Amino acid sequence: MIRKNALRAVLFDLDGTLTDPREGITNCIRYALSAFGIEETDEDVLTSFIGPPLMESFTRHYGFSEEKARAAVNRYRERFSTVGLFENRVYPGAADALRQLKQSGLLLALATSKPWVYARKICEKYALSESLDEICGPELDGTRDEKREVIAYALRRLNVRAEQALMVGDRKHDIQGAHACGVAAWGVSFGYGSVQELREAGAERIVGSFDELLANIQSL
Repeated sequence: MIRKNALRAVLFDLDGTLTDPREGITNCIRYALSAFGIEETDEDVLTSFIGPPLMESFTRHYGFSEEKARAAVNRYRERFSTVGLFENRVYPGAADALRQLKQSGLLLALATSKPWVYARKICEKYALSESLDEICGPELDGTRDEKREVIAYALRRLNVRAEQALMVGDRKHDIQGAHACGVAAWGVSFGYGSVQELREAGAERIVGSFDELLANIQSL
């Protein structure tokens, strides 16, 4: 829990929180699955890949072994690294909210399950990186693949304590990962996780817009 006037840093998820990556991710999932003779037509299954680590999703939905899931991730990255990462759009109000929070004196970091090398390119292309002090995510080799590891790494990079930070995300992984690090976590209802998912994960607050997010942060 954040003590009043103690907030120093806000950590943001990327996919489903700052940007809508649906087109790029679902196209790349289809591309990856085609290598295994799988044609996925269920859009709900495809969009469920947005947020969680890819290894986890390939294993959960298709029963892939660790080796097969890693091969699927590598296939996914063939397309994502050159085309898919830019099949993306920034949510209205996201860039302005980051600028306002930065101008207020808060430290800002990206804490995403997407490899940081891709996240950095996305943030640079869409002018989000200018407001971010750190861009944190897994390495391509799987280091820091779990959300709690990414959040803990972001705290170290920013040199802030858990009780001085807030995590903002759209999936249960963001909430659970933050709580595992002792960080307060708020959900956004406009992403790819349902309000029920966020509540069950223990989100302290759920906001429906960036204006609402800013107002809630200013009230701390």
